[in-house]
Amino acid sequence: MRYIDKILEQIEQCIITNTFKSVETEKLELKDLSASENWKELYKTICAFLNTQGGIIVIGIKEDVKNQQFKFTGYNSNNEAKIKEIPKQFTEEKRRSLELSPYIRADAMEVVAFMDGLVCILFVEKLPDEEKYVFYNKEAYQRLLTGDHRIPEEKIRKQIELREEIVSTKVLEIVPGASLDDLDVDKLNEFIILLNQDKKVETLKADIASAEQFLTWKRMLREGKPTILGMLVCGKNYEYFLEERCELDAYFETRINKTIADDKKIYKDNIIQLMQSAFTFVHSKIGIGISAENGGTAVLEYPEEIIRETINNALAHRDYTQNRFSTLVIKNDEAIVITNPGKFRQEQMFAEESPIRLRRIIPIPKAQNPHLADILKIYNRWEGRGIGMASLVNYALNNKIDVPFFLLSTQNEICLTIPKGKVFDRKCELWLTSFNKYLTEKTEGTDLTPEQKSVLSYFYKCEKLNERERWTINLTQGNNHFNTIADLEKWGLVYRLPQSSPELPVYGVDPVLRKASFHTELHAIFGDDYIVLHNDYKDVLNAVYHHNLYSTVPEVSARLICQFLYFKQNGPKTDIKEFENYRRKIRYIINRLEKLEYIRRKEARKPDYEINKGYKTQSLNLTFDGGKK
Repeated sequence: MRYIDKILEQIEQCIITNTFKSVETEKLELKDLSASENWKELYKTICAFLNTQGGIIVIGIKEDVKNQQFKFTGYNSNNEAKIKEIPKQFTEEKRRSLELSPYIRADAMEVVAFMDGLVCILFVEKLPDEEKYVFYNKEAYQRLLTGDHRIPEEKIRKQIELREEIVSTKVLEIVPGASLDDLDVDKLNEFIILLNQDKKVETLKADIASAEQFLTWKRMLREGKPTILGMLVCGKNYEYFLEERCELDAYFETRINKTIADDKKIYKDNIIQLMQSAFTFVHSKIGIGISAENGGTAVLEYPEEIIRETINNALAHRDYTQNRFSTLVIKNDEAIVITNPGKFRQEQMFAEESPIRLRRIIPIPKAQNPHLADILKIYNRWEGRGIGMASLVNYALNNKIDVPFFLLSTQNEICLTIPKGKVFDRKCELWLTSFNKYLTEKTEGTDLTPEQKSVLSYFYKCEKLNERERWTINLTQGNNHFNTIADLEKWGLVYRLPQSSPELPVYGVDPVLRKASFHTELHAIFGDDYIVLHNDYKDVLNAVYHHNLYSTVPEVSARLICQFLYFKQNGPKTDIKEFENYRRKIRYIINRLEKLEYIRRKEARKPDYEINKGYKTQSLNLTFDGGKK
């Protein structure tokens, strides 16, 4: 049973039983046209549906929320001619009349029996972004929850700017040399079948010639010739006409020398098949582990949803003005990297140099190729609403992947890297442990929750990536973990940058938690004897001083210092042999520093070290490694 039929059945049951349950939503409205002024309200609602997400209007029933009842007034068939004129009631911002019959289709209007009378059902399609906004009686309306509201002037202005950008998009350009016969009717019918799942929108086509009007409506045809969009979706000779726009090169790398891939596949196809081929390639190459938490079930190295969404969004958002292919690289046991022609909108990019370098991408729910996005939604290949970036962030905060980041090229390329691992890893655990005394003071004794640790680690890692010109996805109270960020901000562990806006705040980490060097303090204690030390010795002294000042660990031991420095330098990846060699080196340095009185034990025979603040300069020669003879 269709959604609208279920709603009508529910309303009828409420009327019969004299009960009430509201049915109106952001995409469903009931209208009573028994009074002439009600037509104006109908036009406002249709205007709002056109400008928002589309919707369904049932004419002949009124939802009376105040009195908690439905009133069935019925549909007057004498109004049919007036309803057919609805598409002509709207204008663009300069008040020029519009013909919107493709979006308020008379042939899709239904008059159906209801109780002892009739109701009329109107289906309103949302306008593509390059045709928004439309106006009724000099006002543009949008649908918010169950109401129709005027659209603010600022929002209208921004939409006009976006529309101008979209109109010039290459995806709607005519493909040189292609004709209607270069489109595949079977692939088109596959699309129509999916389109008709909720309600019948279009009939299946016997041949491609009979589809011309529909293809034009869906922007797959212009002036009787295929557009890039049409060739991407249902083209037959796509490789000849689209060239590299329909190509994705996939690589699998395992070797230390990454100049030669262990496996390479070149895919050329329509966009839906291209997405599936890319997903299959990744799925066949990534590792599979066993989860103890889920009763020994197999777990993919990367969540399946992330793989699918990343590929789909990359191909949906790529810049089709450039005749260049996309690339997909799986770096074994390290990361998935996908590179696309394209660039972010200026409004999405937040760059700041002071007090720290920040490079953040603001998730904005606007499709780069809105017509393509609308078609991909039918195939369940694109969600919209900024879901792609939000999913990446949520998976990172749930410790399914490490912090994703973008590299931006001057050649208009976007390279997305999704690292294997988790945000709150061993490195971040040791980092927070090294500041646990400071954290306890800031939170007034409240222990950080796992979620708070993950969010704080996300911010911290973002800043480290931003220092190296890696752009990370902005995390705000509005899009992820509202209460967690609010608590961290209340405690002063993160702060809003004054350069960011109240609507889209950008956060920095407490400067104390970012502190990694105590050169000035150690130089004051040890004088020039500290300056001439080897860097490895300075690193150990910094780590000991750090833990003495900010941590309450039971012992500042050689083992602790080794782990802290190793994971700080190498990240979460651990090579056991390399770690053992590093451990022996740190233990040797600790012994040398103790012997030379740079550090001392807090208690005799207990391996718990502190900086010797009573150090006295010694006039001794230095060896190559900073020790003394």
